[in-house]
Amino acid sequence: MADREKIYFLFYDVADSKRWRNLYQTLQGYGEWVQLSVFQCSLTKTRYAQLVTKCQEIINHKEDHLVIIEVGNAKTLKPKIRSIGKRTVDPIEREVIIL
Repeated sequence: MADREKIYFLFYDVADSKRWRNLYQTLQGYGEWVQLSVFQCSLTKTRYAQLVTKCQEIINHKEDHLVIIEVGNAKTLKPKIRSIGKRTVDPIEREVIIL
């Protein structure tokens, strides 16, 4: 069975600016920036495991905090996000990428 993607929201609070920048740049490779310290990612189990491993290596477990919320299946789920105020990015649109 194919490794299906799920949608995740990641919220983080990182005390050190160097670690914050490193985490931000890492997350950019996995998903879309939604707003300050929030990302939306569509990930397979493998990519999710890779991301969690990288995040664990970046953050200081005594000073920083990362919350990951699994929302559901990326193929069938249409996240309902209500945004008030300054415009944010739209939810991730699924697209086929052929390598």
